[in-house]
Amino acid sequence: MSQRDPAWLTGSLVAAGGAVGASARHAVGGALPGLWGTLAANVSGSLLLGVLLYEALRTDRLGDRTRTLLATGVLSSYTTYSTFTVETIQAAPLVGVAYLLGSYGLGFAAALAGRDLAARVDPRPDREVRA
Repeated sequence: MSQRDPAWLTGSLVAAGGAVGASARHAVGGALPGLWGTLAANVSGSLLLGVLLYEALRTDRLGDRTRTLLATGVLSSYTTYSTFTVETIQAAPLVGVAYLLGSYGLGFAAALAGRDLAARVDPRPDREVRA
């Protein structure tokens, strides 16, 4: 956010985005209950966050306010570390370990895929970002 943006504007962007993200997370959880819904939300959220992060480093077309709305607002309430933790602990030991490793592996892979998607927006070699 710009240093000149008032705190109420930043808070409003986060709150509006949070309402959208929480509603989307609820819809995913309704369609895919339990571990699968949490996994789907966290992996798709990682993909989108990867796109936003690398878009900022490459083109910066979206701007700070849009990224605050989408990343801090929408995606922070769409993804869910607390539910992931509870579900991992409550799962049978072997399922919990597989879920933990799979979630982190898929999340990192999705963020890297987001980086690749962002690179397609501005594929010039001089704009390349190193991971």
